[in-house]
Amino acid sequence: MTLNMGARPIPADDGSWTDEEQRALAKIQFYQKADTGYSIQQATRPQTVGYGLADSPSGQAAWIIEKFWAWADCDGHPENVLTRDEMLDNVMLYWVTNSAASSARIYWESFGNRGQRPVVTVPSGFTVYPEEIVPPVRKWCEPGFSNIVYWAEQSKGGHFAAFEQPELFVEDIRAFRRVVV
Repeated sequence: MTLNMGARPIPADDGSWTDEEQRALAKIQFYQKADTGYSIQQATRPQTVGYGLADSPSGQAAWIIEKFWAWADCDGHPENVLTRDEMLDNVMLYWVTNSAASSARIYWESFGNRGQRPVVTVPSGFTVYPEEIVPPVRKWCEPGFSNIVYWAEQSKGGHFAAFEQPELFVEDIRAFRRVVV
């Protein structure tokens, strides 16, 4: 398994944070202050937003394209990394399958259980994309992933790394595979 999202912060023993941790903490603070509305809505009332999105193709497009604007490494314009056709194709996957509500349920199901998460023991890999919502910090990932065998950092990419930077993403998947096979 390879991931580009991280884990919860671990308080520094001596109260100091590394530069990497400080950057991640700044992104967490921004996310919590200005970017969690969608998450709270989906975690608490996924059907409500799902029905609204299923009823409005323009609402579905706005919902998804706003996420590309906010979370892609695009300098404020999604068309810097994705074509209009690519974005429309992505929106259409939700629209024609009527899956807005079911796709929101992962938040309902994930955030409802705030208990102790099991430790992932399978070989795991992480890639840090600089514009990920909260880039992974290895020190924070290690308690939850006991077998990290691959760690890489890319110079570009955001939350939708596989969509934004498919060549880099594939390189990382192949590099991870070479380590585990």
